[in-house]
Amino acid sequence: MPFVRIDLHHGKSKEELSVISRSIHQAMVETIDVPEDDYFQVITPHPPGELLYDTGYMNISRSEQQMFVQITMKEGRPLRKKQALYARMTELLETNAGVRPQDVMIIVTENTQENWSFGNGVAQLAPEA
Repeated sequence: MPFVRIDLHHGKSKEELSVISRSIHQAMVETIDVPEDDYFQVITPHPPGELLYDTGYMNISRSEQQMFVQITMKEGRPLRKKQALYARMTELLETNAGVRPQDVMIIVTENTQENWSFGNGVAQLAPEA
């Protein structure tokens, strides 16, 4: 049940954004057991001056193509699966969309099942009180 926000620089075509989106989703399906139809993303392109970052933080050489991928998901996945996710996501983004691994920052935020409502004003996964 991940919810993904992708922030990147303005200028990508709809087709390029689709490839980026699908690459990120494929990585989650392959590594952290996300069902294929569990697909919820928001992509926000930003004009110059709206994405601010250090181009050399942690000795990683970032370019003007920097991208931020924020994943909110239910807690409980082990570190090894998260590490596999990071590696596979950057691999697929590089192969499918030409995005340098150095330009992909991934931030995972975990929460519990009762923090999700998939519609109808109901917390579908919350344990019964």
